[in-house]
Amino acid sequence: MSARHGSGHADSDASHEPSLVCVVDDDLSVREAVAALVGSAGWRAATFATAQAFLDAPAPSVPACAVLDLALPDLDGLELQQRLSGLGREMPIIFLTGRGDIPMTVRAMKAGALEFLTKPCDPSVLLDAIGRALERSRAARRQADDLRAIQERYDALTRREREVMSWVVAGLLNKQIGAEIGTSEITVKAHRGRVMQKMQAASLPDLVRMAGRLGVPLPRRR
Repeated sequence: MSARHGSGHADSDASHEPSLVCVVDDDLSVREAVAALVGSAGWRAATFATAQAFLDAPAPSVPACAVLDLALPDLDGLELQQRLSGLGREMPIIFLTGRGDIPMTVRAMKAGALEFLTKPCDPSVLLDAIGRALERSRAARRQADDLRAIQERYDALTRREREVMSWVVAGLLNKQIGAEIGTSEITVKAHRGRVMQKMQAASLPDLVRMAGRLGVPLPRRR
């Protein structure tokens, strides 16, 4: 497996730590070849000879994917895929194996694998798969960071502001909300303004989107 391919695959933002490709294969020559290919593309590689060694390693703090063999000496690749999901360590997975068959491929893809490649693999095909996997990881991390920020803003609301927010996203007008919670329309308007400000919502649809992502339950009118 040559490392001549991949010069155009490097991370676009050089100010950040390069993305990580975790290679899990009990064949040293495969680990070294994939690591060299990954390095030529501007990414970092971490190699593991067993599934357990990979599971024992800290979860990556940067966008990452895993290139897994099926035939590992402890857990096989499909079992490792299940274990990662059970631990909440969601990571795009590419299987690279010399003994795959159609049932295994179907099982891996149904469980969320991005690609199922057989050895020997064209380096450009593997690099393309890795590039797509890392982009998926970057997108997932962005979404997680965005959700975390929204949750922090929601947690900063007072109990009354959360109550008003739930009625606002349910579509009620200020006067209607006041009647539901037993306060004046002017007071509701003030609470609503603070909710919009604290949540950094640019519009009502923006606030509704945030509430949906947080799973804020909609109240029922009396």
